[in-house]
Amino acid sequence: QVQLVESGGGLAQAGGSLRLSCAASGRTSSFVALAWFRQAPGKEREFVAAIGWRDSNTYYSDGKKGRFTISRDNAKTVSLQVNSLKPEDTAVYYCAADASPWATVPSTASAPYEYWGQGTQVTVSS
Repeated sequence: QVQLVESGGGLAQAGGSLRLSCAASGRTSSFVALAWFRQAPGKEREFVAAIGWRDSNTYYSDGKKGRFTISRDNAKTVSLQVNSLKPEDTAVYYCAADASPWATVPSTASAPYEYWGQGTQVTVSS
């Protein structure tokens, strides 16, 4: 059974930094990619970044590269570093894993990701 657990969220000031972590357990050998999504109040869930599970290639949503950095910390942990925080970064951040056997590159859509964490709240004050 696959489980994803996010950590590292909290309250931060604008201009500061946060490092979110996603710890995976279970049958992670089936993963193709692990991604971070976020959902702000009243908005749709949006793709932030993804990393290929086997090749560690990284992918970012337009406009996210630069302030957001996704990285593989170890065999089963992926982090998302967020710098120069802005109030509009306030959202629940979710990590998700895609284990689709036909996937070749990480998807920016949420549908292919079958495993999701419970989310971690990030609140940025101005």
